[in-house]
Amino acid sequence: MTSLPQSPPATKLGLVIDLDTCVGCHACAVNCKEWNTGGHSAPLTDLEPYGESPLGVWFNRIHSFEAGDGAEGRTVNFPKSCLHCDEPACVTVCPTGASYKREEDGIVLVNPDTCIGCKLCSWACPYGAREYDYTDGVMKKCTLCVDRIYNENLEEVDRVPACVSTCPASARHFGDLGDPNSEVSQLVAERGGYDLMPEMEMQPVNKYLPPRPAKTSTGDTGAPAALPDHDIAPVEATGRGFLAWVDRTLSR
Repeated sequence: MTSLPQSPPATKLGLVIDLDTCVGCHACAVNCKEWNTGGHSAPLTDLEPYGESPLGVWFNRIHSFEAGDGAEGRTVNFPKSCLHCDEPACVTVCPTGASYKREEDGIVLVNPDTCIGCKLCSWACPYGAREYDYTDGVMKKCTLCVDRIYNENLEEVDRVPACVSTCPASARHFGDLGDPNSEVSQLVAERGGYDLMPEMEMQPVNKYLPPRPAKTSTGDTGAPAALPDHDIAPVEATGRGFLAWVDRTLSR
């Protein structure tokens, strides 16, 4: 079986996902697919994508849930991918050493040259984050876009996972969760970020930020309860000024 690094990684690269702002648009999943089809774990194959039994490899999947009843009800969109755990069972169960955790940054990867496709890692992972590629006969998973975040040919602002770079709602954040002073660690502390299924004792690096309470009044948004009254004469009454000119021009 595969051993974990003897010294726990000081750097723990991972994601912080804000469930309050995720809109479930699937942009992260699509851009992840696009980048990784030609990246570290390429190709990400699809079989019978439009048939009755489609099979394909997706590192990011978004699940939507209806939570609460009545006025308290809301839709929660829940993105899920590999959580790059500190104690990943997918690594320790691997019989060939193909699954491993990097000591320098804590990223969990799969070596396709030594993977035999036995699927033990997928059975051991409580999060369902492993994907079997039926074409290549090996297991694949989120790599945190390791070929992107260290790519010096990219501008520094672009050295983030593809899912982070494409999120239109800024619901995904990337950084070092091993550093308590990093932006992502501070965000977790401020918002009460939590582990997914902590009872499994995998110690996932990725964190989730809980949805905020629903806003039920105008005061919650900072908007005034009513617009203030202004003593403004109607355009028709004044017959002059910019608005009057616009009205006359458009009425021709």
